[in-house]
Amino acid sequence: MAVKIRLHRVGAKKAPFYRVVVADSRYPRDGRFIEEIGTYHPMQKNDEEVFKVDAEKAQQWIRNGAQPTDTVKALMKKNNII
Repeated sequence: MAVKIRLHRVGAKKAPFYRVVVADSRYPRDGRFIEEIGTYHPMQKNDEEVFKVDAEKAQQWIRNGAQPTDTVKALMKKNNII
């Protein structure tokens, strides 16, 4: 089972809002997931509130073999989580 840390879209049309989730790579983007570890709100003006992730859970999942997608990896690096 390949586990990924990726974005799960829940926002309205032209107003994206994402949840950062840990999911099996075989499931669709907005399908079933294992655990929600944070949120990403790209349309928000305040930079501090845009990307929120539980750093301990993210690092634990990465230690256990979960692979973040390119977008999530870039966001985590920007926020000094990995």
